[in-house]
Amino acid sequence: MTKREFFGVTIECVQGNIAVQSDMDAIVNAANAMLRMGGGVAGAIHRGAGPDLEEECRKLAPIQPGQAVITRAYNLPNRYVIHCLGPVYGKEEPSDQLLSCCYRNALQLAEDNSISSIAFPAISTGFFGYPLESATRIAFQTIFDMLPRLLTVKHIRFVLFNDTDRQLYEQILGEFAEA
Repeated sequence: MTKREFFGVTIECVQGNIAVQSDMDAIVNAANAMLRMGGGVAGAIHRGAGPDLEEECRKLAPIQPGQAVITRAYNLPNRYVIHCLGPVYGKEEPSDQLLSCCYRNALQLAEDNSISSIAFPAISTGFFGYPLESATRIAFQTIFDMLPRLLTVKHIRFVLFNDTDRQLYEQILGEFAEA
């Protein structure tokens, strides 16, 4: 696990399950447009939160690519879930800008709700087909652009599905740290 600090904000990359990040105020759901359970990250989060999450989500759906909405976390060990709809790679354009909007909008919701710690998955890289390296660079570029303006967010964690993904995130985080 790599932990680095920039502008008073800790950024780290871990391999694990986003639905069990008990030390995070908020976790980010790589949502579908209707904010339903689905598979992957969305399935894990919905299973952990219980049926009340889907009930609250029904009132907020549908959302558009790049958009983010916030709900309570219910049975999860967090206060909030921020749901982001990433772009389907090669279909929803401009995919790089839409993916960047996911991270920017999630961080803005965190700021607006006095959230000090937030955990992100690798948005759009699974079923939505975004190439992992490109998506990782977009995520870090967006976050680094926002770092000087973050007042309440002090801890950002990337929770990756496997160790190979974690290693790539750490490598790219290192490149941004040296730039």
